[in-house]
Amino acid sequence: MKNLKLSLIALAVMGLSACDGDDGTNGTDGSNGVNSLIVQTALAAGDANCPNSGVQIDSGIDADSSGTLESSEIDSTEYVCSPGVTTVDSSELLTNVNNEWFVEGQEEVAAARQTWLEATNTTSAKITADTAPSVAAKSIASLRGSAKNVILFVGDGMGISTVTAARILEGQMKGELGEENQLSFDKMDFSGLAKTYNVDAQTPDSAGTMTAMMSGVKTDVGVIGVDEDIERGECSTVAGNELVTALELAEIAGKSTGIISTARITHATPAATYAKSADRNWEDVSDMPEAAVTAGCVDIADQLVNFESMLEARISGVDVDGIEVAFGGGRRHFLPKDASFNSTDAVSAVEGDRTDGRDLTAEWQTNYSNGVYITDQSGFDGLNTETTERVFGLFNESHMQYEADRENDVAGEPSVSEMTEKAIKILDNNDEGFFLMVESGRIDHGHHAGSAYNALTDTIEFAQAVQSAIDNTDPEETLIIVTADHGHVFTIAGYPKRGNPILGKVVNVGADEPAMAADDMPYTTLGYTNGLGFRNLGDETDADATYSLEIAAGRQDLTDVDTTSTGYHQEALVPLSSETHSGEDVGVYASGPAALLVNGTNEQSVLYHIMDFAADLTTQANAAQSQE
Repeated sequence: MKNLKLSLIALAVMGLSACDGDDGTNGTDGSNGVNSLIVQTALAAGDANCPNSGVQIDSGIDADSSGTLESSEIDSTEYVCSPGVTTVDSSELLTNVNNEWFVEGQEEVAAARQTWLEATNTTSAKITADTAPSVAAKSIASLRGSAKNVILFVGDGMGISTVTAARILEGQMKGELGEENQLSFDKMDFSGLAKTYNVDAQTPDSAGTMTAMMSGVKTDVGVIGVDEDIERGECSTVAGNELVTALELAEIAGKSTGIISTARITHATPAATYAKSADRNWEDVSDMPEAAVTAGCVDIADQLVNFESMLEARISGVDVDGIEVAFGGGRRHFLPKDASFNSTDAVSAVEGDRTDGRDLTAEWQTNYSNGVYITDQSGFDGLNTETTERVFGLFNESHMQYEADRENDVAGEPSVSEMTEKAIKILDNNDEGFFLMVESGRIDHGHHAGSAYNALTDTIEFAQAVQSAIDNTDPEETLIIVTADHGHVFTIAGYPKRGNPILGKVVNVGADEPAMAADDMPYTTLGYTNGLGFRNLGDETDADATYSLEIAAGRQDLTDVDTTSTGYHQEALVPLSSETHSGEDVGVYASGPAALLVNGTNEQSVLYHIMDFAADLTTQANAAQSQE
């Protein structure tokens, strides 16, 4: 029988608890200036004395009061070593723990924490008066397990240039020049960069990147919740390669869990929190090859509705109560291909896609008699956050609307900031805390369509969702991380003067008229390296309207074009049927317990380890499992 031994996941990080002891400054004979000193050194995996990492503890007399121990001053040396992982029985955990990405991620967190420990244990003479209090306070707040709640915000496709342009646009919408503005997450205490590549791809996709963030293990393009040993599209390779996610650990630990996405709730980013799939496109049974269905693979929508029973079947000895809040689009993947099941706001003659005849929304309601199923703004507004125990909201047949187009929704749908606030208020009813993932999925879609306007206005609304989380949580007990899964080939170019409309044509410093390129035509500040290219759709607010038109890449005469209009799509150099992702690093912003571990440039998979460290998910999950 498989036996979940979650505590053994903690490798290098778990040994760091030994670093919180006596700093050695209390001397045995302070009047004579002779001090006992304890020096603790973190050991990386592979050390001769601690093969699986650990801590070396040297004790002695600091005779010269140098604050260090020379070899001649050391009286004794002890080693606190992390245990090996070969004794883990659960194949699911072995998949995580024995993966090099997982081990290296834990080492990154251990090293970052050790750096802060050393900084805050340094004598005041080596720290300036104004930095010492803040550094020390934040170090104390970062102790393992100090976060009751974790919220991960993912701006899909929100690369650095997108953040910059959205910041400026928001400022200009407020009547400012723009550049001086700050988005909500710009103000967070700590920030860094994440490397986004997939195991098999220089430029990534959302399935591989989100799997890395949720499991601590990088993987291939197009697969969800499984490691790189999988073969995409091959059902038989899923078994034995499944990964355990942070959301699953939170469930096992007894926390409430939630998922929000403005994309389909079965789309790659939200799916990576709960599903295991050989292909990100297996959103419902009609998307799967017959061989995969026959072999026993389960579509992503089915995995969401039956998350509780599937997790308990996959990991023996655990007892979970399922995901409490799920808000997003993608209703078609839960309904049978039968017009009689259409929702009131269906845009297709037959809304559902499922070819197995199952109505998963009805199955969910049967599974959870204490739950509420909603499909529109009215149902959302009617939720009582004090009494609602569980809610499943599917607000659109496919993706939810772009923020700029939301008012045109047939039945009305909530914004991502509204969904975030309501989810937090429901999840926070659990005294054990919660884990929440919030994705703004349509930033990505705006860029794919070549619409900076849609991508940026969705980013601004995403920043409002982050602010909502800040306003509705306790900063002393909630770790908030904001990041992107990848960027886009979206550029900010030319030499426009300060305050120039970010969606406008380039006007140089000291000039009043648009600058001319070598072809004697004006050009915009924002543009794309590739994609569908120029569109002038007037006041259109749905970026997807572009796909009905022919590709128009290359230069256009913009002299008489209002490039600030909602329906303008930027020029693109290379003609493609859809603009592509980019491969550069993305920003990571954090506040709350353990936020200081977000610094420098790290593998994207390290974000999982920071969340695990902050909330001590592995230890709590192991303790909960051992009680069953």
